[in-house]
Amino acid sequence: MTSNVSPVSLDRATPPLAIELVGIDKRFGDVHANKGVDLTVRKGSIHGIVGENGAGKSTLMSILYGFYEADRGEIRVGGVARRIRSPGEAIAAGIGMVHQHFMLVEPLSVIDNVMLGAEGGPRLAAGARQVRARLAQLAADYGLALDPDAIVGDLPVGLQQRVEIVKALVRGADVLVLDEPTAVLTPDEADGLFRLLRILADEGKTVILITHKLREIMAITDRVSVMRRGEMVATLDTAATSPAQLAELMVGRRVLLRVEKAPAAPGPVVLAAENVVVRDARGTARVDGVSLTIRAGEIVGIAGIAGNGQSELLEALAGMRPLAGGTVALEGRALSPAERDPAALRRRGLLHVPEDRMRTGLVPAFEACESAMLGFQDERRYGAGALLDRGAIVSDALERMEAYDVRPRAPLLKTSKFSGGNQQKIVLAREIERGPKVLLVGQPTRGVDIGAIEFIHRRLVALRDQGVGVLLVSVELEEIMALADRILVMCGGRITGERLPGETDERDLGLLMAGVAERAA
Repeated sequence: MTSNVSPVSLDRATPPLAIELVGIDKRFGDVHANKGVDLTVRKGSIHGIVGENGAGKSTLMSILYGFYEADRGEIRVGGVARRIRSPGEAIAAGIGMVHQHFMLVEPLSVIDNVMLGAEGGPRLAAGARQVRARLAQLAADYGLALDPDAIVGDLPVGLQQRVEIVKALVRGADVLVLDEPTAVLTPDEADGLFRLLRILADEGKTVILITHKLREIMAITDRVSVMRRGEMVATLDTAATSPAQLAELMVGRRVLLRVEKAPAAPGPVVLAAENVVVRDARGTARVDGVSLTIRAGEIVGIAGIAGNGQSELLEALAGMRPLAGGTVALEGRALSPAERDPAALRRRGLLHVPEDRMRTGLVPAFEACESAMLGFQDERRYGAGALLDRGAIVSDALERMEAYDVRPRAPLLKTSKFSGGNQQKIVLAREIERGPKVLLVGQPTRGVDIGAIEFIHRRLVALRDQGVGVLLVSVELEEIMALADRILVMCGGRITGERLPGETDERDLGLLMAGVAERAA
């Protein structure tokens, strides 16, 4: 495929190339993931790669990092052809990768995680001393401060990601590949990451950034390459392009970068929580006396920095966590503990798109058609009793894949083989198409590309217009302000304020998210 975008001209001042991928081709059965892809990345630059979910971005970088080997094509590192057949060979070539889902052992310490696979010989104490010295040096050079003895599972997500970056640098990475690095970060953590990446690039490291967020591409990258359906369609200097142009290149059509919706026409209250308290395993109140209402035909958004009780509240309303206090009422009737069983709530029309699709929304080892019916496998359409109708299951999944543009259209493919955005569409199709009265949605567009975001937003607005009450939890303030008819803000397990989208801004919401209850002047 050829692009209508002129290639960027190179002159004598152009830095040397750190990475060259030439004619990379890769198939997975009938799926042609990469189709003769060419890519050049300049040394000391931050190079973005964008494209829809399933466009082939992650496959291409997995080939560079040795998770897959290309069927055809060549990899050149620093101008030298390299055959990379494993992550070990990639690391030896100076290539490191930070994955969207971190590859860390949470019960172990920072230094143990950094040393895993790079112990430096049988004398672990000597290797540990070397790694401690290297950690201190990285903290001094790049501001990558970490407590070597901290348990990784106790660290916030931003610091866990820092451990992954440190792991790569300790192993000598000159090229750092990051796959959707801000998908699990707060805005402040994302800003900190970008400052770090710029420092690394200024010091001569090369950064390749895979992301669906065009705002981040425009803010941090020097150049950007666009993939669509397995092909490379353009490479541009970031300063010479725009979000609208990139979105059109990614999707192959003009994309609406804003949410269009008519004013809400709220009906009766369909879900109400009164003084709800939720405690964790240690007895700490994660939700501390929250009261809220959701009306038919409205979207209520909950904004807040991750870890302030939104997740626990959503799971409690879905029946996944017990209440330590308070009540929940559905369509005007308080629910008993037995009625708060998730299966019972589903039967009454309260459906749930969980925040973490991989842990609680899907079973990665299942075929897509099986994940597409999770929680609804007892429905008559799938057969009677233990005798499930395989044909009906596959046919139903294929129909939803068509309606939600899930790629590839492969109901028998393992769920883990789909990109994050297509996994999210499988979950959304499963819940939305059951005709909910109330839909609880957590982080609906986390790790999702621009075309899929537009699609998901349209679906949520259409549900609202059909009279469904929607409770939306998102760390993306832009998403909350675009979709919500009312905005609640949580901090420390409490509601710190309520706003109408037209009467607030990100600064005002940010103060509430920080626990400042008064409106900003």
